[in-house]
Amino acid sequence: MGYDVHQLVPNRDLWMGGIKLEHELGLLGHSDADVLIHAICDAILGAANMRDIGYHFPDTSADTEGMDSKIILKKTIELIATKGYHLVNIDATICAERPKMNPHIPAMQQCMAQVIGCDIEAISIKATTTEKLGFTGRQEGISAYAVALIEK
Repeated sequence: MGYDVHQLVPNRDLWMGGIKLEHELGLLGHSDADVLIHAICDAILGAANMRDIGYHFPDTSADTEGMDSKIILKKTIELIATKGYHLVNIDATICAERPKMNPHIPAMQQCMAQVIGCDIEAISIKATTTEKLGFTGRQEGISAYAVALIEK
């Protein structure tokens, strides 16, 4: 299982599932702050008992500053392969009030399937709001949850 959250701020791009979304706010982070990919990578690494993305891609490293999260995803798949694992499927949920994510889900699935080298059917993405409750409801940030199934 993986979870990630990033704060929404002005003057940043909004990356979600490897694609850039048009929005007046973007996510703040050391990399491109793609919460969906980060949650997915944590789920994949956790399933392989390989710690988390902060361990492999630290936010204290100049090498990871501004990094495209698609690179993190590709390297995560390569990391689990060193232990003989491959991805079976992903189930993920994005929690955001705005922008609406549903119209972008097919593009996110296609993008990540291409990066991972898997069938698009192996990547399930859902989106929900928090009914205006909490930091997500106040549009202060976006979070994502993911579970991943891997096998040797």
